[in-house]
Amino acid sequence: MPGSVFTFYSFKGGVGRSFTLANVAVLLARWGHRVLCLDWDLEAPGLVDYFRPRLPRGPGGGVVDLVDDFRRGRFAPGAHVLRLKDVGELDFIAAGREEPGYIGQVQEIDWEGLYDEGFGEYLDKCREQWAADYDFVLIDSRTGISDIGGICTAHLPDHLVLLFTANRQSVLGAMEAARRADAARNLLPFDRARLTVLPVLSRFDNREEYDRSEAWRRIVVEETAELYRTWLDQAVEPETMSRHLTLPYVSYWSFGEQLPVLSEKTPSADQIGFALETVAAVIACRLDRTDLLAENRDAYVAAVRASRQQFKHELRVSTPRTAFGTATELVSELEKRDVRAVKSLSGDRSLLARTDDDARHLCLVVDGKVSRWQAAEVELFLHRTLGQDRRVIPILTAGTEAAALPGYVGNLRYLRLSASRGPAEVARDLVGQLKGFAPLVDTDEDLDLVALLGQARGARLRPSRWDLVDELVTTLQTAVGAGDGDRTRDLATELAVVVKPRTPNGDDHHAAPPRVRQSIDWLLRTLDARAQTTTKPNHRKDLG
Repeated sequence: MPGSVFTFYSFKGGVGRSFTLANVAVLLARWGHRVLCLDWDLEAPGLVDYFRPRLPRGPGGGVVDLVDDFRRGRFAPGAHVLRLKDVGELDFIAAGREEPGYIGQVQEIDWEGLYDEGFGEYLDKCREQWAADYDFVLIDSRTGISDIGGICTAHLPDHLVLLFTANRQSVLGAMEAARRADAARNLLPFDRARLTVLPVLSRFDNREEYDRSEAWRRIVVEETAELYRTWLDQAVEPETMSRHLTLPYVSYWSFGEQLPVLSEKTPSADQIGFALETVAAVIACRLDRTDLLAENRDAYVAAVRASRQQFKHELRVSTPRTAFGTATELVSELEKRDVRAVKSLSGDRSLLARTDDDARHLCLVVDGKVSRWQAAEVELFLHRTLGQDRRVIPILTAGTEAAALPGYVGNLRYLRLSASRGPAEVARDLVGQLKGFAPLVDTDEDLDLVALLGQARGARLRPSRWDLVDELVTTLQTAVGAGDGDRTRDLATELAVVVKPRTPNGDDHHAAPPRVRQSIDWLLRTLDARAQTTTKPNHRKDLG
């Protein structure tokens, strides 16, 4: 999937545009994404000051040098890239060299003439290369209405992050720029989807004059409502999303060029890092899954944060003390099958205090009942798992009744330990589930459906009983195909009674008719197959 290009734009200065972009870029990179930032505010570049402490050296070139590259017939969109230190895969292209001749270099550029010469096609190839090399390309655009602003807001982006403060000049100017960008985009000779716009209310202080701040929030939502229609989930109100997309004013961070997300690793709701995480998460989801955000902001951000996480373990096996030995054997059997597994004992408080999981999936060994610690583990796991392919897989010990378990466990597809199925057999089936495969139906341990069908195929019965077998096998095909384990067990029990060996009485006992043998063979082949059950997040939209 190619990367997405986001332009950060504000009609007026002083709204925290570069501040927001720099912090969002650091978050995305820290969450495991490949990120490229470009400072396209050529007349007043400032993004470099946020990144300077982590740059290996000063910029030796930048965006303005793309023009020289074009004129010389040189295609090198990555020639001016600098990699920041200690924040993941975060690259930066500055506006240009930091030297006295830079201003003259900018002033000499005739953007309209360049486009007449084919610079638009050249820039589009650069864009394609950046999108191929990175997950997210973030562009810092200059303020106001300008040729450069048109390049940044219409030509290059997939999405526009529109920042404004709570005054009419800022809001209405930003809205006008968004409309101009949409109109200009329709005239481009390039294949582009409709521009989607993310409105962000910045530097908003509602700690004092609360009533006035709420009145202005209503004004902002009213003026920007049209921007939500192309991407916001229908079940979510713009006012709700506006609150999630509001950056508070915190005076401490207004001094100098700072990156609070580096110091606020787990920010509380009253810290600016909390709001920046929310905006970054929406961008990471490419403005998708907003219904999940409205439902639970913390789970939404946690899910995004972990989406690229490299887990130390594939599976955590949670066990009460009564099943400790069994769980130990299970972990050993999983390791024999190259599954990275770790055991956790109920009551380990350290698990509940961690900010992130170190295992992708949770295996719950249930011995009679779900312990209160296991219940807490499951709740925390599900809280962190919203929208991800991470699973809870219960394993029930012999005698544990699934119907007596809480719904969040008893309703899951489970595996069972028994006298005939120990840790080795359960580990084998568990690996199958982790790889996305599972039996079509679960049957009782004392009922071997495959063996029963083999017995039926070789039986000698009266014609009336073969008619009954034919009916049962046909119904079994439907139950197995639907994955209905309960119905399958009931039908198999009936079939076992019908084909039970009896002493022949006369010559009216016959082998299975061809039609019945074919039905049984089809069902045997079906049972031998496995159905892929990999869970995929349910996205409402795909704005790519």
